[in-house]
Amino acid sequence: MKGKYYLTSESVGNGHPDKVCDQISDAILDAVLRDDPQGRVACETFITTGLVIVGGEITTKTYINVQKIVRRVLTDIGYTDHKYGFNAATCGVLNAIVGQSPDIAQGVDTGGAGDQGIMIGYACDETPELMPLPIVLAHKLVQRIEEVRKNGTLKYLGPDCKSQVTVEYEDGTPKRVDAVVLACQHTEEILDKTGKKITDEARNEIIKTIATPILGKLTDSQTKYYVNETGKFVVGGPQSDTGMTGRKIIVDTYGGVVSHGGGAFSGKDPTKVDRSATYMARYVAKNIVAAKLAKKCWVQFSYVIGRADPVSVMTDTFGTGKISEQDLVDLVRKNFDLTPRGIIRDLDLQKPIYQKTAVYGHFGREEFSWEKTSKAAVLEKAALALR
Repeated sequence: MKGKYYLTSESVGNGHPDKVCDQISDAILDAVLRDDPQGRVACETFITTGLVIVGGEITTKTYINVQKIVRRVLTDIGYTDHKYGFNAATCGVLNAIVGQSPDIAQGVDTGGAGDQGIMIGYACDETPELMPLPIVLAHKLVQRIEEVRKNGTLKYLGPDCKSQVTVEYEDGTPKRVDAVVLACQHTEEILDKTGKKITDEARNEIIKTIATPILGKLTDSQTKYYVNETGKFVVGGPQSDTGMTGRKIIVDTYGGVVSHGGGAFSGKDPTKVDRSATYMARYVAKNIVAAKLAKKCWVQFSYVIGRADPVSVMTDTFGTGKISEQDLVDLVRKNFDLTPRGIIRDLDLQKPIYQKTAVYGHFGREEFSWEKTSKAAVLEKAALALR
């Protein structure tokens, strides 16, 4: 895009109610895969004041203690004191899990996709992670909030938090951070005498401790900071907002920079192409950009339930590609196995890795197999042969 424009992305911390649910659903998935790599899981979680409901469909040879898993996740997050409005030790936990439909299983057992759908992948060269800058910064801010909460630097912080970052671009290049939003749950000790807002001292401390180390020279004297803009954020977490699995799909992906296929990830085993094929789409897009075949690359796959090969494959390099889109699609089909079994095998997805993905984004983190650039050299060589 030419000229000056502003792009905004948000992230939410591990104590946000929706993210609590994502982590519980993925912790249950991990518990199944740890003992039964072939287990089928579609697990949804709902959380509200004093109550967690876990439902969905699971077929497995192992036993999982849902109560124990739920309370462990809540404890690890930090919901261990009634002052935060939710307590892992005393909340109710309702288990409503049933088995997977045999109608779905008969299509998946033969290697077909577990559902129909559209899956999107993206990569760009504006950050070392090959991710858009706004979502990278937003994730780092909520990670920093968790860090200073747990290490005691800011002892008054609670588990719930959100961030939002607006980046100014010029001719497609990020130039500076224009605005920063920090919503941090806190105890009453940092309220002013009116009890309606946090003190200026606390506001400045939050900015200095959280934003400054992450944003550094990307900020300037014109950068705007918005900290708990209603005045205070004492009541938070599930006491304040109901949470559900799969409601932060833009936070989980590219921060709204590109389209989304619509399917959520957490609580789904890798036979569900909503998750696994989206991971493969990121792997494909990232390797295309890493091979310098494009500065930006958007990838779309579509599948139908019970069939292995994708119904369609599409790329869009936004005019930055070194070869035609059709040639790029041909390279993708020749060099990547896009069947569910091929994706699971090549990305090594039948391992208990998923709870880690459930917060701070599924992409741009080198610990995951779909972030490797192991195909870049192959793609680069194949593209040279076409020129």
